[in-house]
Amino acid sequence: MKRFFFGCLVLAAINAGAVTVDSLLVEVEKTTEVHTDAQANVTLTQQKTNQGTKTIEMVWYRRDSDDAFMIVMIAPESEKGNGYLRMGENFWMYRKNTRTFQHINRDENIGGSDAQADDFEKRKLTELYEPVSDKDGKQVLSEEMLGNIPVYRFEVKAKVNDVDYPKKIYWIRKDNSLVLKEQSFALSGSLMQTAYYLKYSLVDKSYVPVKMMFVDEFEKGNKTIVEISGISTKALDDKLFTKAYLENLSK
Repeated sequence: MKRFFFGCLVLAAINAGAVTVDSLLVEVEKTTEVHTDAQANVTLTQQKTNQGTKTIEMVWYRRDSDDAFMIVMIAPESEKGNGYLRMGENFWMYRKNTRTFQHINRDENIGGSDAQADDFEKRKLTELYEPVSDKDGKQVLSEEMLGNIPVYRFEVKAKVNDVDYPKKIYWIRKDNSLVLKEQSFALSGSLMQTAYYLKYSLVDKSYVPVKMMFVDEFEKGNKTIVEISGISTKALDDKLFTKAYLENLSK
């Protein structure tokens, strides 16, 4: 009987410390979530088949209290002075040449790039996705090597409708829970995009991806490299997150 109870205690301890997809999603959030206002320079370098290379530069501002953000375009010249403002459920695009604001959706492309508004939002993985289970009801989770780095590989599916892709596969480091690779799938099961997280920087005790490469798996040959620099976590004045301020910047 003593052996039985001891065995139960050991099994309970193992299960309590078991790695699950749910726990990994929480760890990814804890490791990468920044709890401050933020400002950064963002450069997107796009390579498209038969179109060559295009570089887009912008300045991004985010207020932590309500996740409001503003984007000001600084290059190319055709986009300079244009901008975007998100407040609550409202998202506006500002056009300098007409000095007008247009209400747009969160899936709007930014500055003619492949980036969308929701790429600049702070949304919790645990609120958007849940584990995928196999036919036996077990979460799809394995331990692998990505190059020479030990990783966890796991699959998730969307539990809300307003996500960019309904299914994703992640490869995250076992030692610090940083995402190294991410594959995104359409509802049909087709692989649409592969993302590589190439470099992280430590910002206020959180890790921020500062160099990423997004490979278009649908239109072969297309890819985008995103680089983030000049990160600041100083408090931002509330007046930044207004239409008047964005319009003033463009004068």
